[in-house]
Amino acid sequence: MSSAQALLLAALLLPAIGALFAAAMPGRLDRAGRVGGTVFAAASLGVVVALGLARTAVPGVRRIEPFAEIDVPWAPTLSLRFHIGVDGISYPLVVLTALLTVLCCAYCLWRVPEPGRGRLLVALLLVLQAGITGVFLALDLVLFFVFFEVVLLPMYAVIAVWGGSERRRAARKFVLYTLFGSVLLLVGVFVVVSSAGTGDLVALSDPAVRPMSAGMQLLAFVLLAVAFAVKSPLWPLHTWLPAAHTEAPTVGSVILAGVLLKMGTYGLLRVAVGVAPDGAARAAPVLGILATAAILAGGLICLAQTELKRLIAYSSVGHMGFVLLGVATLTATGMQAALIGNIAHGLVTGLLFFVAGAIKDRTHTGELDQLGGLRETAPALSGVLAFAAIASLGLPGLAGFWGEAFAVVAAFQRGGGLWTTLGVLAAVGAALAAAYFLRLLRRVTHGAATPLVAQLAAPVPVAAGVSPAAEEDAAQAVGGGATSDESGSSRGVGPTRALARLTAGELVAWAPLIVLTLVVGVAPAVALHWSNAAVEALAGVFGR
Repeated sequence: MSSAQALLLAALLLPAIGALFAAAMPGRLDRAGRVGGTVFAAASLGVVVALGLARTAVPGVRRIEPFAEIDVPWAPTLSLRFHIGVDGISYPLVVLTALLTVLCCAYCLWRVPEPGRGRLLVALLLVLQAGITGVFLALDLVLFFVFFEVVLLPMYAVIAVWGGSERRRAARKFVLYTLFGSVLLLVGVFVVVSSAGTGDLVALSDPAVRPMSAGMQLLAFVLLAVAFAVKSPLWPLHTWLPAAHTEAPTVGSVILAGVLLKMGTYGLLRVAVGVAPDGAARAAPVLGILATAAILAGGLICLAQTELKRLIAYSSVGHMGFVLLGVATLTATGMQAALIGNIAHGLVTGLLFFVAGAIKDRTHTGELDQLGGLRETAPALSGVLAFAAIASLGLPGLAGFWGEAFAVVAAFQRGGGLWTTLGVLAAVGAALAAAYFLRLLRRVTHGAATPLVAQLAAPVPVAAGVSPAAEEDAAQAVGGGATSDESGSSRGVGPTRALARLTAGELVAWAPLIVLTLVVGVAPAVALHWSNAAVEALAGVFGR
């Protein structure tokens, strides 16, 4: 086994081993389980970075072939193989998955939502990482489906156990929609494998040996596209998303928005378009119309939202619309827009959900009309919120700009009345994003402090010589925020500290996302150079 193959296998196995380690810890060693799980997550990120450094590229060669792969028999009697690999399209998403997982695990060292049991939450996060990474690495359609299903039960548990008051209803809705998409995916996989005689994605994506007829390609593309549209989610199959985001704990929302949605957009580009390009070409106008509808619908719905996490959740519908519009154009520019849009959305929306979770932890509400005045009472918190919001609305120089801009440009490059109209409407959707995020900032950070915020920010009068413990009791009596001790249980803290100061866990989890949002915004080639050759080869099938 070569060093690249060893790194590839380690990227898949380390999260699984870490999950077993964290889950096996007894309750009295809950913090040790969290620390151990975080160490495994950090080791996995290191392995993924090393995997990229070990890549050997051939100048001038346009190809989709993986730069590291393992292909061994899995179920020989069924002609199934354990075939995994990483190429320029999947590698940035593998890095994003590893990064967000380690940040969420590290965040759990300081903050565990009720009912505690932080080691089990960390274990589920690592299982999610293993499943999502497997989706991005799978080069066999059956194996892809298996990994696609691995993430279902862990995410259900994260929402149903550590979520909000309506967590079970939201978790059930997530499962029902996901199962619907899974059934379509399974049928699509069956159609492809039975028609082509193979489930190998490398062979199926090779124009020289593509075995399916045009009619079967259209059928396969429709089945696969609808299945991935549920996961993306594409309007009108998006209704499970707001409830799941609103009720999920902070780390659950970050993983859900940051990488789990990318399974849908990645599957659409890498699997549906790669396996059935003729079907993609015939269905592209419909996909483009639905993507633009998602952009506009997401923006208009966000303008009417009054709850912080629901607004961010619906903004994901619009942002994923830009990703899907880029894919629908079937151009190199559009596919690059989809890839960098995926990365930017993971970074920026992950940061937004971290900040939204911090605000709800401090104030115990996400209602916008109760959160005004944070700029004066909690300047650091409102500053990070403002940074994430302007990055998400697509300000030039920040990561969110490139995916939206490239998607609109790709629509105009495609030409014709339909695509030009879609490009114009998508640009209007970008303006709507600016409108609802600026409205969010006006209501939450600016203006006079609401009674709730003013109460939480007011200093607590404490007599001279009072111990810190007594000061904490006085702070709790007037309604402080909540933090987490080593066992994961909540304890009161002073209002001023709870509202104004960023915790160590927040600084550790947020700083990398802030830095990478700036880096990708200023130098998009950091994300794009991995995928240039693969995207040119994929778009070359369509002569674009």
